[in-house]
Amino acid sequence: MKKNNPFTLTFGKQPNEYISRYENTDTIISTFDADAPISQAYLIEGIRGSGKTVLMTSITNELGKDKDWIVIDLNSTQNLIDDFALRLVDSCKTFPDLFKQGFNISVAGFGVGVNANGTPQDSVSIIDHILSSLKKHHKKVIITIDEVMHDENMRHFASQFQIFVRKDYPIFLLMTGLYENIYAIQNDPALTFLLRTPKISLEPLSLHQITKQYAEIFRLEDDQAQNLARITKGYAFAFQALGLLYYEYRDEMELNKILLKLDDMLDDFVYKKIWTSLSRQDKDVVLAMPEGEIKVSEMCEKLGMTSAVFSQYRDRLIKRGIICSTGHGHIALALPRLEIVAKSYE
Repeated sequence: MKKNNPFTLTFGKQPNEYISRYENTDTIISTFDADAPISQAYLIEGIRGSGKTVLMTSITNELGKDKDWIVIDLNSTQNLIDDFALRLVDSCKTFPDLFKQGFNISVAGFGVGVNANGTPQDSVSIIDHILSSLKKHHKKVIITIDEVMHDENMRHFASQFQIFVRKDYPIFLLMTGLYENIYAIQNDPALTFLLRTPKISLEPLSLHQITKQYAEIFRLEDDQAQNLARITKGYAFAFQALGLLYYEYRDEMELNKILLKLDDMLDDFVYKKIWTSLSRQDKDVVLAMPEGEIKVSEMCEKLGMTSAVFSQYRDRLIKRGIICSTGHGHIALALPRLEIVAKSYE
């Protein structure tokens, strides 16, 4: 790679060339910063490579600049309650007079602590003690969980989080996930409060902003930069991948050859995983989609489906971020060059 390439393929890392989602960022930060927040949790939903983790990172980076905010990043594959207790204790060690004398947590990492009287305390008791102290010190805690899963671990954590909220503790939750996982979590009868939790479904990045950044970085005319931006379809991963490739190869390769390399990156990093998560019928719909938009009636004819049957697959693929509605009775693939890459999977 050429030196100082401003683009990156590292998932979750905020790139040097980053297109901010100003509205989403402001909505979450202003809600959490409010004196009486309307919600203490937010869900960020989107397909792989859509920029969920980057948005979450940019929000916590912004909140982390305020000394009154404590950011706790949890791993969804770990025991969330115990992990939260350990990380919360570690993050709060710098605050004087926060812990009662003699209060500590076991280094073994089993979520067991002791108070000043030597009485054992489990992870929930430890968290409860710290949150109570933080409230008195006017501190706030934001927990992030990337790529949440609908499992017993998440169910236990979310139920306990709701109890902390009912106690009026200054605790906030920001989670990202795929459509199917967010849907399952929100519709779990044991987690009804998450059904009411605001959800942000990530839209494509602004083609205007992509055009502007490509034009500035590559010193292109507007029409050239706009052509590159259209190739990405606003897909966050494609914006970074095409930028990275164009930065390296623009002086030695024609665009069509660069796009072949883009196809390989899309395949390796995201499309292969997306493809394996689709049903056979979903795959058939994607394979029948053209490069541009198409009438729904034409798709029904190609697939031999009634409009009622096809609408089930269309709606599901739209919710998952794979296709999009482009106007009354028309649809198109939302992901760039998927119609090309997907052919190699069959």
